[in-house]
Amino acid sequence: MLPRLWDPFDDMDNMVRNFPALTNNNDFNRKGFVPAVDVYETKDAVVVETLLPGVNPEQVEVSVEKGVLTIQGESQREHEIDEKNYYRKEVRGGSFFRQVSLPVSVKENEVSAEFEDGILKITCPKAEEKKMNKVDVKVIKK
Repeated sequence: MLPRLWDPFDDMDNMVRNFPALTNNNDFNRKGFVPAVDVYETKDAVVVETLLPGVNPEQVEVSVEKGVLTIQGESQREHEIDEKNYYRKEVRGGSFFRQVSLPVSVKENEVSAEFEDGILKITCPKAEEKKMNKVDVKVIKK
């Protein structure tokens, strides 16, 4: 088995995921969450998927600006009762927020999102690669 190569972006994602939220709402860590994402590339697009079970798709906002994908929204747990004698409480409701830097340039105005069976799938069509213009250098002799 080959050793796993160090990926600084994995480390940064983990750091951001575990860092206390820098918001005015001090209850964010208790009531909010950061959804995990899978990011992969196809021939024509970058695809981002995240599990949002129990989330109303109308409460989800997706945007792309300057190569950064933002997913945010609200998950409301209607039947959550604080008086229950929980042994473990890991299912969370509340606000969620996640930003992902996209690995390639995309057509930001053509990004689409689908929500099916609790899975949000965002498709970001790739932009055409910009070709370098080769400039001939003229040598001037004095």
